[in-house]
Amino acid sequence: MNASDLNPQHRVKDVRVTDERLFVDLEDGRTISVPLEWYPRLGKGTPEQRANWQAVGAGWGVHWPELDEDINVPALLQGKPSTEFEAAQIRT
Repeated sequence: MNASDLNPQHRVKDVRVTDERLFVDLEDGRTISVPLEWYPRLGKGTPEQRANWQAVGAGWGVHWPELDEDINVPALLQGKPSTEFEAAQIRT
């Protein structure tokens, strides 16, 4: 996905993290839900740390300052897990 493919409606509106899943609500009304295991840093965080997120990059990304985790909406829309998750899958 290129920068020209970014739709203003794909910006982050809200984020929720459970013990099992990451939910990202977009401005267009969609909710993206992915397994939390895709993001090991979030998985290791406390509920308070997971709740402390910030929209970044004009709303096309999410940052968790206490966990040093960054996730961008285009990657979520493409179904791409974190590189840490992918690396762990290769090792197993």
